[in-house]
Amino acid sequence: MNVRLYVEKQMEGLAAFSHALAMPYAFQENAPSTLVPVDQHVRFIREVLPGRPLTMQGCVVSIGESDAVIYQELRHSDGLLSAAFLTRVAHIDTKARETFGWSRRARAALEAHIDTPPAEAAPRSFDPDAPTLATAAIGIEQARDLGMPLIGKGAVPQHHLDMHGRMAPPWIIGRISDSVPNLLFDWRNRVAGADKGRRMGAAVLENRLRYHRWPKAGDLFEIYTSLGGTAEKTHSLVHWMMDPATGKPWATSQVVAITLDLEKRKAMPTPPDMLAELETLAPRGLSL
Repeated sequence: MNVRLYVEKQMEGLAAFSHALAMPYAFQENAPSTLVPVDQHVRFIREVLPGRPLTMQGCVVSIGESDAVIYQELRHSDGLLSAAFLTRVAHIDTKARETFGWSRRARAALEAHIDTPPAEAAPRSFDPDAPTLATAAIGIEQARDLGMPLIGKGAVPQHHLDMHGRMAPPWIIGRISDSVPNLLFDWRNRVAGADKGRRMGAAVLENRLRYHRWPKAGDLFEIYTSLGGTAEKTHSLVHWMMDPATGKPWATSQVVAITLDLEKRKAMPTPPDMLAELETLAPRGLSL
């Protein structure tokens, strides 16, 4: 599965979990309130192949006045962990898109499902509690002035919306992911060494996403990318998905990824000169 499908399953799991949290109508079209992700960490641990069985479980990690942190995991039939999601969700009015407090019944249900995620699912590359930029500090002119590459742009189509008329989270991460080859396809081919005949791909190990605003059908987006860091086998990219009409962010993301040898299913080391080239393709400067 690609990253979009992982988040699609995570959101479906959240919709199912909402029934146990005394919010059975949260993901129906005319619901007065719903749950939306605000900040999300995803670890991709073991790949999922077509037709293989998967199960999902989850729990509540913490509860705020109008938000909560939800843990979800996907496991293979042998019990091995495939992916782990740690998502801070906000309880919002579907019309005004403003947060408001939990009802007593919902809070009681949330408290009844508090548990501790397994240690094997803990984030490795990111601290989910690390300070992040204020939304007001993220502007499209900043990315342009720094010379960050524009790797993708478009208008939100109708079939990318959720039941409340806003761009669905799987499509936000999906459009960012789909844009990365515009920046790195040729670079990854050179890392793989085309003359050696190896089949090359890429895989994301971890992703931290912040959802700032929610586009509607027809809204424009532009995706700017910056280098976050490099190591022998991994590289980190920071993506800003921006609204060119207002200059404000729709979403921001930081990923840790590898170049993958598709035959051996192993990460490929990146030569130092190729890491230096990556610095020129996506200069440093953006952050979450």
